[in-house]
Amino acid sequence: MEGIQPLNPIALELGSLRIHWYGVIIGFGALLGLWVAMRESERRGLKKDLFVDLILFAIPIAIVCARIYYVLFEWGYYSQHPADIPKIWNGGLAIHGGLIGAVITGIIFSRIRKVSFWKLADIAAPSILIGQAIGRWGNFMNQEAHGGPVSRAFLESLHLPAFIINQMYIDGQYYHPTFLYESLWSLVGIIILISLRRANLLRGELFLSYIIWYSIGRFFIEGMRTDSLMLTSSLRIAQVISIVLILTAVVLIIVRRTKGYANRHYLDSAN
Repeated sequence: MEGIQPLNPIALELGSLRIHWYGVIIGFGALLGLWVAMRESERRGLKKDLFVDLILFAIPIAIVCARIYYVLFEWGYYSQHPADIPKIWNGGLAIHGGLIGAVITGIIFSRIRKVSFWKLADIAAPSILIGQAIGRWGNFMNQEAHGGPVSRAFLESLHLPAFIINQMYIDGQYYHPTFLYESLWSLVGIIILISLRRANLLRGELFLSYIIWYSIGRFFIEGMRTDSLMLTSSLRIAQVISIVLILTAVVLIIVRRTKGYANRHYLDSAN
């Protein structure tokens, strides 16, 4: 449709330096998540700067792992265009890769600081979803992570604002705003996780609940996307990982309860 122009993905341009909205939005999501985690960690009796120290390692490692994960499953392209590998501002950060990097970092960090990993993970769970809910809008600015083709009438029936509808007009076709579906799913998850704090679940179960919630949403939303990383010609890697994560989280909850491995609760003050 003539006259519809996509939003400028560049937030600021200073000479040859370009600051992309993708990075700005992801950075804002990380900072807001950090602030929420810091406030909750103080309530749980941890030092105020503990999550600042953790994030200094976790964020860069998670970004590197998210990029490596994405590049590996798109190696057919990147093996021919190696100069594009570091260009994360063009998109291409796989959340599952970032989560793997963040969890490994958290485990090592918690052992060094002699703090329960599960306690840190429970506190961080809503903050991770905050970062994901906001970060998806970086995909929106890049016009990526969208679903299959739809009509403008369909998008208008969702009562979306015009700027979202227009941004979903890509190369002459409207598409499902799957970035928005996942962002809203994450937002609902944030509310649920914060509410579950009062339920005083066993330590670790808030984080495992995050894994289950996010993975359920990702499984169904991934099936709508057109840019999925593929394990085979018909098998989407994110859907496979989502199923594995759901089953793993459920098994961990059951085993930790039946075997008595989880002997503290979320609201317990001890490390």
